[in-house]
Amino acid sequence: MKTRFFLLISTILSFKASLFAQAAQSPQSALGSFFPLIVIFIIFYFLLIRPQQKKAKEHQAMLNALKKDDKVITSGGMYGVVSSVKGEIVELKIAEGVKVNMTKSSITTIITHDQEIVTPEIVK
Repeated sequence: MKTRFFLLISTILSFKASLFAQAAQSPQSALGSFFPLIVIFIIFYFLLIRPQQKKAKEHQAMLNALKKDDKVITSGGMYGVVSSVKGEIVELKIAEGVKVNMTKSSITTIITHDQEIVTPEIVK
């Protein structure tokens, strides 16, 4: 994918170089001089901005669906089980008799049944 990206960028830059060569021969329109910048912005939008926005929406939907007894992994790498959800605060049980309050945004992953097989034993 990166190879295609660099190939596309080099093609655009060579196209721009040919435009500069033609500029000495004839005047350019304003749109013609901004065309490479517009193309680069479109490429950045589809390769960087749009996927990042999609990922952020998915993460927010996951946090909104968080409920009691979900097994989760925090951004600090801690495994735990959700004891309660109160607004933006989540109470995690990380060991017998040990509960920790965290913000929802610090939870990165909800462990599904398929993933439990490869993860270490979590609080029972």
